[in-house]
Amino acid sequence: MENPTQKTQTDPKVIGIVSYLTLIGWVVAIVLNNPKQELASFHIRQSLGIFLLGFVCGLIPVLNIILWIVPLIAWIIGFIGAVQGEKKLIPYIGHYFQDWFKSL
Repeated sequence: MENPTQKTQTDPKVIGIVSYLTLIGWVVAIVLNNPKQELASFHIRQSLGIFLLGFVCGLIPVLNIILWIVPLIAWIIGFIGAVQGEKKLIPYIGHYFQDWFKSL
């Protein structure tokens, strides 16, 4: 019989995948990542950076359609890494996301 006070941990791969599914998914991933798991935290930081990059690209009215390609490609790379259960940095900018959001 299980101890009712014992927490079960969610698979960090699942948390990583959920973190890429909209901002609501990102918030759910933050909640599920307790206690913190390295793989899940990695993807939570990456997805936050991608969301913020997409927001900034959307602020430039003339070029926003062209600039949306960058966050879309970054999202695809990050999502594939999460599905494979690997820590794949987004090229050129992923290491910044890991540094800037290291408290997550």
